[in-house]
Amino acid sequence: MFTKLAELIQKKPIIGWVLFACVVVAVFLLGLLAASITERRAEIASIYNNKKVEIQPFESKSEIWGINYPREYETWKKTKNMDFRSKHLGNMQEDILESRPEMVILWAGYAFSRDYQAPRGHGYAVTDVQHTLRTGAPDANVKDMQPATCWACKSPDVPRMMHEVGIENFYKQAWSQMGSEIVNPIGCADCHDPVTMNLVITRPALIEAFERQGKDIRECSIEEMRSLVCAQCHVEYYMKGDGKYLTFPWDGGMTVEQMEEYYDNLQFFDFKHALSKAPIVKAQHPDYEIFLLGPHGQRGLSCADCHMPYVAEGGIKYSDHHVMSPLNNISSTCGTCHRDSEEKLRNYVYEYQDKALEIRDRVETELAKAHIMAKTAWDNGVDSLKMVEALKLIRQAQWRWDFGVASHGASFHAPVETQRILAHSLDKSMQAQLELQKILFSMGITEMPTPDISTKDKAQKYIGLDMEKLKGDKDKWIQTVLPQWIEKAKQEGNLAMN
Repeated sequence: MFTKLAELIQKKPIIGWVLFACVVVAVFLLGLLAASITERRAEIASIYNNKKVEIQPFESKSEIWGINYPREYETWKKTKNMDFRSKHLGNMQEDILESRPEMVILWAGYAFSRDYQAPRGHGYAVTDVQHTLRTGAPDANVKDMQPATCWACKSPDVPRMMHEVGIENFYKQAWSQMGSEIVNPIGCADCHDPVTMNLVITRPALIEAFERQGKDIRECSIEEMRSLVCAQCHVEYYMKGDGKYLTFPWDGGMTVEQMEEYYDNLQFFDFKHALSKAPIVKAQHPDYEIFLLGPHGQRGLSCADCHMPYVAEGGIKYSDHHVMSPLNNISSTCGTCHRDSEEKLRNYVYEYQDKALEIRDRVETELAKAHIMAKTAWDNGVDSLKMVEALKLIRQAQWRWDFGVASHGASFHAPVETQRILAHSLDKSMQAQLELQKILFSMGITEMPTPDISTKDKAQKYIGLDMEKLKGDKDKWIQTVLPQWIEKAKQEGNLAMN
C-alpha cells in the first residue's frame, strides 16, 4: 500500500503536499486536545487537591469558600469596586430619580418614588437594600413596608433560611424579621454546590417556573446553567397572594405581551397609582427574558460568557467573578468573538443605548402627562366608567416602559426588541392622552395643568411625599437598628467578624 502511495506521489506531487498538510493539522489538533486535557486536569487538581477546609451545606460566608478557591474569591471581592463609568451609568452610586424626575411621577404611590439608585455590584446587594428608603425604617413601633420576599435575591443566607424555616414561611414573614439573618451579599453559595462546585439552582421560584412549563431544570446543559444561575434573580417576578410567594409569570411565555396577559388574567397589580388610579404592574428586572430574545441569547451564548470571562493563570483557567459590564473588559469579553477594535465595539453598544434612550425620554415625558391628565379628571369628579379605557392604556404603557427600563442592559441584550417595546409604550401613552383629552373636553376642561416636576424634589413634593421625614427616619434607623442586626449576626456566626 505504501509503495503504491509513493508511486502516486511521484506522479502527482500535490498529493504529497496535501497529505503533509493534513498530518500537520492533525498533529496541531492533537496538541490542542492534549493541552486542553492537561489544563482541565490542572483545574480539577486545583479544585479537589488544594482544598484546605470542608465547606458545609448552606455556608453563606464567601470568605470560607475563598480559602479553597482564592483566585475566584479575589475576583469576586472586586464586585465592591466603584471605579467604572461608561457613557450611560457604570458601577458607581447614582441617583436615577435626580436625573429623571418624571420617574417619580410614574411611580407615585409606590416605594420606588422615594428612592431609586443605579445598581452597584453584587458586593453591595445587602447593604443597598438595607439603606434604601424603599424598605423604610421598621422597628417595634413602625410596621414593615416590605415582606421577607424582598430579600430573596440579595444573599446566600436566603437558601439557608428557607431550609431552616421552610419556603412558604420565609416569604410570609416581615422584611425586618430576617434582618440579622440575611447579612452576606450575593456570593459563592448562591450558584455552587459546596462539595462538587457544580452550578446549582438555589432559588425555588426558578425551578417551580420550569416545572409549570413541563421542564426539568436538572436536564439543562452546563452552558444553559451558566445563564440559569443568573436567571434565579435577574428576571421578572411578582409576590403571589397574602403569603407573598415569589412567582415568575412565565406560564404563558416570556415576552412582554405574554406576561401582561398572565397578569391581566389574574387581575393583578402591584399598586394603584396615586395620581391616575391606574392599576400598575411594576416590572422588576426581566434581564433573562430579554436576553433570550437578542442576538447573543439566540446564538446560544450564556450570561457568564460575557459577564464572567475566563482567565488563564499559569496552568489554571477559571472564571472571573468580578461580575459587571463587559464594557469594562472588552478585550476578554467582546474581543473573544469580534475582531473589531475596542473603540468600534464600544461605540456599537453606545449606538444601541442612545437609540433606546431617545425613545425612553419621550415615553417618560408623555406617560407622566397621561397620569397628570387622569388626576385632573378625577379631581373634577369624572365618572369612573368613562376612565376604563384610558386607565387600561396607561397600565399597558407603563408596563412596557418599565419592562424595558428595569432590565439591566436591555438596549444591548436585545436592541430591536427593547426599542419595539419602548415604541409601543410611547404609542399607548399618546393613545391614553387622546382618551383623556376627550374626557376632559366633555367636562368643559380645556386647559391642562402643568405642575413643575423639573427636579426630583419638586416631583416628590407634588405627589405628596414628606422626604425630610422619610430621610430622617431612615438615618435614625441606620444608626440604631441596623448595627444591632449586624452585631447579632456576628455573635451567631452568620457574618465574618472582619
